[in-house]
Amino acid sequence: MTDEPRPLVAELFPDFAAEIVAALILDAEEDLAAQVPHLAFWGRCGCNDDFCASFYAGPRPLGRWSDDGDHDNVVLAVERGMVVFDLVDRNIRYVEVLDRPDVKRLVDSLPPLVRDRS
Repeated sequence: MTDEPRPLVAELFPDFAAEIVAALILDAEEDLAAQVPHLAFWGRCGCNDDFCASFYAGPRPLGRWSDDGDHDNVVLAVERGMVVFDLVDRNIRYVEVLDRPDVKRLVDSLPPLVRDRS
């Protein structure tokens, strides 16, 4: 694994980060909202679908998400597109972002996830 610090999602996508914090607070998910300012960008999804702007906010599991701990999903009530968090032990590890061309333009300029776990 690299020792270089990873960029923060809130710095890369400040408007989107503010939007998801507001949606989390509205959904009474304050513990998740508190994580957003500290989320590191680990890499974008490598699917290359034209509607996908998803990205990793933690290491990708070697198998299923549940192999790393207690897995859950939280679907956000956003006005545009779809946003779903993959959580492991209530920590945001993946942000699925669909049908958000504004976010896709930003995410596409960043590197895909490089598997750095053995």
